Amino acid sequence: MTSSTESHDQDPRDPAPRRAFDDLIAAVDVDELTADTGVVAASSRVDALLEALIECEVRSSRIAARRVELVQALRVEQERAERERADARSASSGGEPWAPEVIARRSTSAEVACALRITPRSADALLARAVTLIGSLPGTVQALWEGRIGFAHAAVIADAADSLPRESRTALEQAVMPCAEAQNPARLKARVRVVRERLHPESIAARKAQAMATRGVFLDPVSDGMAWISALLPAEQAAGAYRRLTEIAVSLEHAGAGRSIGNRRADALADLLLQGSVEASGVGVGVRAKVLVTVPALTLLGRGGGAPASLEGYGPIDDDTARRLAAHAPSFTRLLTHPETGAVLSVGRDRYRVPADLKTWLRVRDGTCRFPGCGRSAAQADLDHTRDWQNGGATAHDNLAHLCRHHHRLKHQSGWSVTQQGGGVLRWRAPSGRVYASEPDVPPD
Repeated sequence: MTSSTESHDQDPRDPAPRRAFDDLIAAVDVDELTADTGVVAASSRVDALLEALIECEVRSSRIAARRVELVQALRVEQERAERERADARSASSGGEPWAPEVIARRSTSAEVACALRITPRSADALLARAVTLIGSLPGTVQALWEGRIGFAHAAVIADAADSLPRESRTALEQAVMPCAEAQNPARLKARVRVVRERLHPESIAARKAQAMATRGVFLDPVSDGMAWISALLPAEQAAGAYRRLTEIAVSLEHAGAGRSIGNRRADALADLLLQGSVEASGVGVGVRAKVLVTVPALTLLGRGGGAPASLEGYGPIDDDTARRLAAHAPSFTRLLTHPETGAVLSVGRDRYRVPADLKTWLRVRDGTCRFPGCGRSAAQADLDHTRDWQNGGATAHDNLAHLCRHHHRLKHQSGWSVTQQGGGVLRWRAPSGRVYASEPDVPPD
């Protein structure tokens, strides 16, 4: 993802832009804070370095306070602009049109994510915390400005306060502030949880019924061919599932072959989800789920050295794994690619009809929703005509791209617009006029 703004040739180390930002956040170089440490005793040098480190944290807190204020101001400005456009705008995508304040919140969140190069979820959280902090937690904002707490502390307080009635938030803030100033965020969270329970007008049972709507399973790819899979469940189900996995892992101790109990839990979980049963070894032997694995032709022939194979939703995988997965065609859509250009050569004989093949090709090309920074899988996204069909747009690869339902509606119901630049690259223009580029997961030939 890239953004296009006016050119800035200033050295990022130049303190002038920082001083212009705010007098209280004037970022004097750390070297200035520690300039005299080389001429004092070692113990004094350590003390001076610690003081410099603390000063950096204080200034970081002040920057965080200013960031919260700016995010809230941006949301207010966006809402004003959306209200002015409300009468002239008509929704052209499915579903009821969003209210101006909803469009403002979602459009602001989208642009904050693009401009700061953070995830949409992080931008949503920053925006929600800014609304709560500025609107109902002035003491927390003041503590942040004064450097008495860090942003992580403020986030814990804001997240808890957000679920309380406005009239209860001040009591929460006052009760937990001494802990926030003295403890780390993890300890603060434990204290906040207790105070929140005392102040919340609804019962735990009622709140749990509402929280059930947030349950889900999440995939997070990491390095070296591995990935995290996590689930948000009711506490009793999560505890029961973990206990069951532990029992299975203990029963497989003698078949462990050097595996830790954590390894055996992981193997048992994979077997149960993929096979429906646990093998004696605790290691799965097949996959039932249908996924896409892109395999260079030479990899299937055992001749490596070219582009790596790619597993949809994860990324590069090793050649042996790719060949093993491709050998079980009933569970996988095999994609053979040119060893030099990476262009798709075949999607298998069970994908003959052109519309289905085009969908598969685009799904592989895009990988995810094509809004900048969005990581939602293309498999669960809509195929959108970049130039609307009713406005003359063609049903063609260079006028189609995957958008998750959220960003699909954002495109049609807000001031965001998008054009295709060739090669699968999308050029998004935000209501602010800033431009952000989104590149495909697999560039076409």
